Amino acid sequence: MMFQENGNGEMGLSGIPLGAKNKYLRMNSQVPDDNDDALHQQQLEDKRNSTRKYVIACAIFASLNNVLLGYDVGVMSGAVIFIKEDLNITEVQVEFLIGILSIVSLLGSLGGGRTSDIIGRKWTMALAAVIFQIGGITMTFAPSYQVLMIGRLLAGIGIGFGVMISPIYIAEISPNLTRGSLTAFPEIFINVGIMLGYVSNYAFSGLSVHISWRVMLAVGILPSVFIGFALFVIPESPRWLVMQNRIEEARSVLLKTNEDEKEVEERLAEIQQAAGFANSGKYENKPVWRELLFPPPALRWMLITGLGIQCFQQISGIDATVYYSPEIFQATGIEDKKKLLAATVAVGISKTVFILVAIVLIDKVGRKPLLITSTIGMTVCLFGMGATLSFFEKGPLVIGLGILFVCGNVGFFSIGLGPVCWVLTSEIFPLRVRAQASALGAVANRVCSGLVAMSFLSLSGKISFAGTFFLFSAISSLAIVFVFTIVPETKGKSLEQIEMMFQNEHESQVKEMELGDVEQLVQNKTGITN
Repeated sequence: MMFQENGNGEMGLSGIPLGAKNKYLRMNSQVPDDNDDALHQQQLEDKRNSTRKYVIACAIFASLNNVLLGYDVGVMSGAVIFIKEDLNITEVQVEFLIGILSIVSLLGSLGGGRTSDIIGRKWTMALAAVIFQIGGITMTFAPSYQVLMIGRLLAGIGIGFGVMISPIYIAEISPNLTRGSLTAFPEIFINVGIMLGYVSNYAFSGLSVHISWRVMLAVGILPSVFIGFALFVIPESPRWLVMQNRIEEARSVLLKTNEDEKEVEERLAEIQQAAGFANSGKYENKPVWRELLFPPPALRWMLITGLGIQCFQQISGIDATVYYSPEIFQATGIEDKKKLLAATVAVGISKTVFILVAIVLIDKVGRKPLLITSTIGMTVCLFGMGATLSFFEKGPLVIGLGILFVCGNVGFFSIGLGPVCWVLTSEIFPLRVRAQASALGAVANRVCSGLVAMSFLSLSGKISFAGTFFLFSAISSLAIVFVFTIVPETKGKSLEQIEMMFQNEHESQVKEMELGDVEQLVQNKTGITN
């Protein structure tokens, strides 16, 4: 009688090891298949949960720099009321103080692309936090408008670094199926920062004029401190590691951020192929900046998509709505400072709550449907705000409608144009130019933000608040057309597949043009023959 192993390496009566590979079962043994399958499934589920938690933790820590931008946007809307009174500055100086951060942050974004290619994505985030801390401390203890501006310049550079690098880093470590929702984390944290800024305004508004705004600004330094702890948790981007030929380190990171070892090897092969293609033949000895200035057709489409959506995000007036929400609500009839700041908290809550809708839907319904819904909703709310201020006198009705339309505008923004903008620009560019092309997108975003923030009060003084909202509504309607005609869907594709999608689309367009030319030539010849 033959026997098979009972699982602990015992020998059978025939002298054959009782191993799993033998063909026969002991008569009184139980078939272990069901138990083994259950154990295997449990191990897979544990691995899946562990991987998911690790990737989410990395996305959260990488997004902390974005809290700084959000907090600055929110806190300055209220702090400037006290700064204006304490330092005795003019309205033009207020506009310059608020808008300069966005303009200067472009220096950080420009430098961040090249810096992240040299020292890595992870340490670029650390550099951003350090620069912002220096700027935040300078602003907190500023004795004059001039010193306050110096701190503002430093903070802007730090924010520029952070805003540019976070979406890239998260996109490069995230699994394909959850990349959209994870890459939207920075926008969540911007919104959380805005809400915290509004709450800070309200909480510290009872302090003296000289102290209140300093405390408000000082609180904004805290998130950058936590980034120091994050450096001990988050890994370096696997795609950057491959670019540095550190393949084993890249494999190690992918094993931590992906559930399936087979998928890890496939992704690693894709990344190596993309990195090898970027560094060979076609791109040899061609600097990245020259490629961006004189892009091939496929990259030109990527740049139009990325830079275009970044510009529309800001020129539709979102930062003006958030920075100057107290002034906007004042135009509706609210006069008490405390009530003004309380109304801005409602804006922050709306912006934060609706971003959660985007996180849930972005990898289910896709990027493009969210963008279309967002831009249509924003257009309606902006037009409604303009109509409210045009056709009704100040009073409870205007106050109610004003709060409704402002909250609606930021809500629709948070559903699509806010988070999806950063998701798209972090995933559409090829590996070789991704950091610096994304940096260009961030620069476009910050320049548009600065121009809007620095001109909103002056423009509203010339054409009224209502006229300015009508203008923003018209721009938002153009964004609808842009999304419909230019922006592609990238849901569920790997970064390398997205690159090939742009390449293939261009090649198909070229073939269609060539086929059309041939048909035209045949028709001409037929006409001549006849």
